[in-house]
Amino acid sequence: MGIDTMNQDCRRAVFLDRDGVINEAVLRDGKPYPPNSVDTLVLLPGVPEALADLHAAGFLLLVVTNQPDVARRSQSQQTVERIHRYLLQTLPLDEIFTCWHDDGDACDCRKPAPGLLRTAAAKYGVDLNRSFMVGDRWRDVEAGRRAGCKTIWIDLGYLERKPVEPPDLCASSLLEATAWILKLGTEDHC
Repeated sequence: MGIDTMNQDCRRAVFLDRDGVINEAVLRDGKPYPPNSVDTLVLLPGVPEALADLHAAGFLLLVVTNQPDVARRSQSQQTVERIHRYLLQTLPLDEIFTCWHDDGDACDCRKPAPGLLRTAAAKYGVDLNRSFMVGDRWRDVEAGRRAGCKTIWIDLGYLERKPVEPPDLCASSLLEATAWILKLGTEDHC
């Protein structure tokens, strides 16, 4: 996807978690897991429309996703990359940034660390303070907060830890989050 090189200092992005925001997470005992193949990947309702609206409004669409099952050896990196190729071909996403590590690796890219967002922002000249992080887990909200973004938590009722710091918006879907982002986005000028 082409990127406009003008107004790089004013560039805004919507950072998106993958599983639970773009595609359905596989629930086991109330906890979310990634799909295990492109064949089992199911886009959530309204996602193509929401992303098209955000893209049309001039936002960069950057996925930032933890994929620790690769480090845990319960999913191959090739499978994750096939899923990412499919998403990039199907949706108006600019790029997908992936952390392949598990908690014990102590990397700076695994959310809640903000490394993936900062890497993406540096690559694309994004103003993090004018950008948004949309996620379905506390790690996403915390990474967005640490990076300086406005945060949106899509509450899917998982049986796990909730965000400690309240997000800027609690939503039920990417479509609902998009309406809020677009409302704020029209008020935000460089």
